[in-house]
Amino acid sequence: MEVDFSNIADHIIPIAGHSLNWRFTEIPTEHLNELKPLDNHASKFLSDYIIGTGLHSDIPFKDGFFKRIDSINVQNVKKEEVGKWLFDLDFPINDEIFLSWSPTEAMIVPWKSLIQYFDCFYHLVSDDLTVFDQTLNWSLLFFHEGEIYYGTK
Repeated sequence: MEVDFSNIADHIIPIAGHSLNWRFTEIPTEHLNELKPLDNHASKFLSDYIIGTGLHSDIPFKDGFFKRIDSINVQNVKKEEVGKWLFDLDFPINDEIFLSWSPTEAMIVPWKSLIQYFDCFYHLVSDDLTVFDQTLNWSLLFFHEGEIYYGTK
């Protein structure tokens, strides 16, 4: 069966089976249970979707893809300030969003989990993490050079 947004939830795997599971050892169990790691098929689907839209054909986003782009440098601020910046984007706190690190690593998480534990999901220097929902009316790029970019239509 081919993966798409209508059946992506069928590709959730246990957190223990996800290659990045070591990042989440500090998250309390009740929040950890809200994370939905995806298998390789669903991870590749999300990666291919991002590539197919040309979202990152320019850094941080394809020229003209979004009307507005904001950013925060995570190297120059406290963790709480980054969390507040994410919170102020004003998405519904329980909405589920897609996180894609690579063609083999992806996850579905509630928006509130990304806000609260962004430093577990994003490791400076080693990660380029794309965060989005199915509409692609907005996206975040957690860029490996310490910048988080937010684009919206």
